[in-house]
Amino acid sequence: MAKTLFLGDEAVAQAALDAGLSGVYAYPGTPSTEITEFIQNSKQGREGQVHSIWAGNEKTAMESAIGMSYAGKRAMVCMKHVGLNVAADPFMNSSITGANGGLVVVVADDPSMHSSQDEQDSRFFGKFALIPFYEPSNQQEAYDITYAAFEYSEKFHTPVLIRLTTRLSHSRAGVERKEARPQNPLHIEENPKQFILLPANARVHYRTLLGKQEAFENESLNSPFNKYIDGADKKMGIIASGIAYNYLMENFENHQCPYPVLKISQYPLPSKLIAKIVDECETVLVAEEGYPFIEEQVRGILNRTGNIIGRLSGALPRDGELNPNLIAKALGLPDTYGMPIPELVVPRPPALCVGCPHIDSYLAINEAMAEHGKGKVFADIGCYTLGALPPYNAIYTTVDMGASITMAKGAADAGLRPVLAVIGDSTFTHSGMTSLLDCVYENTPVTVMILDNSTTGMTGGQDSHALGVLGEICKGLGVKEEHIHRITPLKKDHEANVELIKKELAYEGVSVIIPTRECIQTLSRRMKKQQAAKRS
Repeated sequence: MAKTLFLGDEAVAQAALDAGLSGVYAYPGTPSTEITEFIQNSKQGREGQVHSIWAGNEKTAMESAIGMSYAGKRAMVCMKHVGLNVAADPFMNSSITGANGGLVVVVADDPSMHSSQDEQDSRFFGKFALIPFYEPSNQQEAYDITYAAFEYSEKFHTPVLIRLTTRLSHSRAGVERKEARPQNPLHIEENPKQFILLPANARVHYRTLLGKQEAFENESLNSPFNKYIDGADKKMGIIASGIAYNYLMENFENHQCPYPVLKISQYPLPSKLIAKIVDECETVLVAEEGYPFIEEQVRGILNRTGNIIGRLSGALPRDGELNPNLIAKALGLPDTYGMPIPELVVPRPPALCVGCPHIDSYLAINEAMAEHGKGKVFADIGCYTLGALPPYNAIYTTVDMGASITMAKGAADAGLRPVLAVIGDSTFTHSGMTSLLDCVYENTPVTVMILDNSTTGMTGGQDSHALGVLGEICKGLGVKEEHIHRITPLKKDHEANVELIKKELAYEGVSVIIPTRECIQTLSRRMKKQQAAKRS
C-alpha cells in the first residue's frame, strides 16, 4: 500500500482498526487523545461499528476493555501516563486474568511534563505487571507494533502494553499499512474460572503468568523490533530504546553509527543481547526516554563493572526529554545545540481564552474569598487550573484528578474554614463523585464549585458525561437540594454570584454551586457548523 502521513497516535489507531479492533475505550488525556478521536472520525471505524465512545475515567475504560476481551473481541484502552494510575487496579489484575480476545493497553508518557503533573515512566507498570510491552521508535513502528500486539496478546492470552511518548505521539511520518483483517467473532472464555479472581484461582493464574516469562523474553530476543547493529569501534556501545534511537541516529551521517548499537523496542529486555553489548564494549551508554529503566537493570545494585553510563551516571540529564544534542554530548561529539533564544522573544504562558466562563467564576470566587485570606481554594486538573496564574491567583492546589474535593475535605477536617473546591464538570464525573460522597457522608463543611462548560475543554472539547445532569447527580449523592445552585458566570450576574458563594461558605455542611456556561471554543465551533449548514 502507498504510505499515509500519520501522527504517532493516528498510526496506532489505524493499526488497531486494521488488526480487527472491535472497541476502543479511553478517557481524553494529552498526548493520547488523538488515538480515540481518529477512530471516532474514521469511516472504517464507523462501518465496522467499532465502539469508540469516551469512558467516564481510565479505570472504567480499562474494565470495559477487559470485558470486551472476555467476550473474544479485540479491544484497546488508551490513556496518558497518569491515567494508568487511575486504571492500575484493573490493569494489574488483568495480567492475572489474562486475555481472551486481544487486549492492548496504550499509554502515552509525557517527558518534560508538557501537559502533565509528572513524567513517570509507564515501562515500570509493564514490568510490575509482568506483561510484555513495546516502545516504538517511529510512526511506522507504532503502526507495526500495534498490529502485532493483538496477535501477541491472543497467542499468549495476555494483555500487552504499548508505551508512547509525546514527541512520537504528536509528530508525523509516512506509514505503510497492512491488509485489514476482520473482527473476531464472539467467543466466551472456555475456562469458567479464568476471570474469577478468588484467591484459589488467582494463585493458579499467577503461577501461569510466571511460567510465561521465559517465553516473553524469547519473543523479545527474536523480535524484529529489537536489533543488534554491530560497529567497528568497541570503545563505546549504545543501548537506545524507543524514540531515543532516532535521536542517536540523527548524530551520524547516513545514520551510520561507528559504535555497536542495541535498539530496544520490545520488552522484557533481551538479556542475551544486553550481555553481548556489555561484554564487547568498554563503556555502554544507555539512551532512553523517561526514567533510567534499562540502565538500572543493566547496572544492577552493585554496578561493579562501572562501565554503564546514562541518566543515573549523569552522562544524560535525569529529567526532561532527550534530544539529539544531549546524546551527542554524551558521546563526546560537538555540542550543536545552537544559539540561545534572544531576550526580545517574550515567553507566552498559557492563559484562559478570551470570553472563557471560568474567568467570571474566578472573579466571583476571589471577591467572595477576599475576607477569608489566601490558601483556602482547592482546584483540580483541567483548563481551569490556569486560575493559579496571574491575574487571578485564585487557587492553591492541583494534585490529581478529583483531589480538589477530598483535599478540601481533609483541610476542613483539620479545622480550616471556609474551604472551597473548584472542579470541572468532566473531572467531576471522572473521579470527583466519590470525593463528594465522602463529604456528604460526614456532612463536611465544604463548598464545591463544579465549573460546567459542557465539555472536556482542556483536551479538545469531548462530550462531558455530566451534560445537563450535574444537579441531579449531586442530589443523588445526597447533597441537600436547597444547597445545590446553578448560576450563570457573566459580568451582569457577578454581584448575585458573589453573594451566593458567601452564603454557602458560611453554611456548616456540603453545598454545591454549578456555574454553567458553554466553553467559548466549543460554542464557536458549533456556531460555525450551524452557519455552514444553513449555507448548504
